[in-house]
Amino acid sequence: MSKHPETQAVVAGRPEVAPDAGLNPPLVLTSTFHAGGPIGYGRYGNQTWTALEEAISALEGGATLAFSSGMAAISAVFSILPIGAPVVASNQGYSGVMTLLNSFHASGRLEVRFVDIVDTQSVINAMKGAALVWIESPTNPCLDVAELVPLIAAAKKLGIGIAVDNTFATPLVQNPLELGADIVMHSVTKFLSGHSDVLMGSLSTNDPALLKRLQDSRSFNGSIPGPFESWLALRGLRTFPLRFNKSQESAKILVSKLTAHPKITRVRYPGFGAILSFEVDGTAEQTQQVCESSRLIAHATSLGGVESLWERRRRWPMESASVPEQLIRLSVGCEHVDDIWNDINSALASI
Repeated sequence: MSKHPETQAVVAGRPEVAPDAGLNPPLVLTSTFHAGGPIGYGRYGNQTWTALEEAISALEGGATLAFSSGMAAISAVFSILPIGAPVVASNQGYSGVMTLLNSFHASGRLEVRFVDIVDTQSVINAMKGAALVWIESPTNPCLDVAELVPLIAAAKKLGIGIAVDNTFATPLVQNPLELGADIVMHSVTKFLSGHSDVLMGSLSTNDPALLKRLQDSRSFNGSIPGPFESWLALRGLRTFPLRFNKSQESAKILVSKLTAHPKITRVRYPGFGAILSFEVDGTAEQTQQVCESSRLIAHATSLGGVESLWERRRRWPMESASVPEQLIRLSVGCEHVDDIWNDINSALASI
């Protein structure tokens, strides 16, 4: 009988039940293994990785590989494509991915076709002859949402691979593998681990041959996670549904309050998740001042932790020029929503 994701997060990746067996998987700190087993060497596997991978697999519904970071996982996907392969991707998304794809396009490593991910027909039109469609939904930081069902169906009809960054939505909101996607990527750093103390990524797939290619990329490019980081990530994942649901509940309340605030010109929120973005009625400098005036919300990059974080995304030179200068991305944490709102209101009063 299948279990709810709230249950899977608690029970998956546990050791076999036996008298006096540990309830939790051990932290295995070794680079070297005795000969004759399936691992062979520390770059090819680790029992602590395996426990984390089993837990993420239970949530995403596909075999999972853990990586040293989200960007390492993303790079592994692009690394298995031929030189010059056409890739369809959003013209607005996570700045790290945008920077990587722009560099690949400029060098000829890949032919990147940038599209408006919410214009479904335009995305489908760009698929002809492509090797891969890379979808981030919702996008970071503008929270645009792609129509996954028709896009995945179109890609499958054309025999094109499709990968989905599920970091913002998480498997509590959408399951791209169930819809037919080939790969699901997570920045495990964010909601899955959830405590701002781990850098890690993951890839999940239902295709054994594709899994082997991605595993080889991980092994031979050396983008492996550390055992201790894997142990921490699994420990954090146990409370992922509780944290995410609490933060999502607060985010919806904050959206309502922000929408009514006279110093806010636009609120971006897809109706789910714990991330929201809003635009301040003021200059870039005033928007920056808002972020620097908070006393509870941490002024920092990243997201998905138990603590609320915000930042003006255009403070980063590599952020897309399509992102407004006055946009603040807020990752809603697990603090009481009234305290979060009081801090936002106070910071807005500083301008």
